[in-house]
Amino acid sequence: MRSLIVLARLLDYPTKALQQAAPEMTAVIKAEDRLTPLRRETLVGWIRRLAQADLLDLQADYVALFDKGRATSLLLFEHVHGESRDRGQAMVDLLAQYREAGFELDARELPDYLPLFLEYLSTRTEDEIAGQLGEIAHILARLTARLEEREADQALATASLLALIGAEDEITEHQEKVREEKRDDTPAALDAVWEEEAVRFSATSDQDCAVQSAAGQRRAQQRQSAREQAEPVRVIDPASAVHGH
Repeated sequence: MRSLIVLARLLDYPTKALQQAAPEMTAVIKAEDRLTPLRRETLVGWIRRLAQADLLDLQADYVALFDKGRATSLLLFEHVHGESRDRGQAMVDLLAQYREAGFELDARELPDYLPLFLEYLSTRTEDEIAGQLGEIAHILARLTARLEEREADQALATASLLALIGAEDEITEHQEKVREEKRDDTPAALDAVWEEEAVRFSATSDQDCAVQSAAGQRRAQQRQSAREQAEPVRVIDPASAVHGH
């Protein structure tokens, strides 16, 4: 399913290559008849904005959205297991699933990174795609509600994933709770996290991690900079779906 690859790229760190691929991504989305015309139109509009925007501005906005705090993390297991040991086992299990399917990671990225997971799903059957998206629907719904609360275009991508399995109504179940949440990307909240991690980890532990996400690397750089400054279901065809069912 090529649309999953497009949604993966839209959720990834913006690059010049992403902007240059706008025509191809637009063509794929326009041909995705599993999404409603309105949803396809909003995605195409976002792709157009990405292509025309200043790249440095896009990258700065991305870092502010995804690398400050964990509420909008694109690491799926962070929303389920946090930093517990269960997360490590879940990573091992997911890596085994990738390898069994012949999907080998060729980058230093954590296996539960959502864009990477979507690339893997794009190689599977529609039944497998529906089943695995269904398993993370609650994560996607909460993440979408948080992205919508921050008026982030990336909410269009996560909402589209839910729409593919007819689960977009789950977003509304999380919206009220999300509005009541305390932001974890404020300076005070970030300072508290940095102080806690400074106690638990050495200054080089971020650099020595054998497998580290791109987002994790950027967070590590931000933490180091702060320290230095401080020290002087089924894929749905919308035409056949029953509204509200």
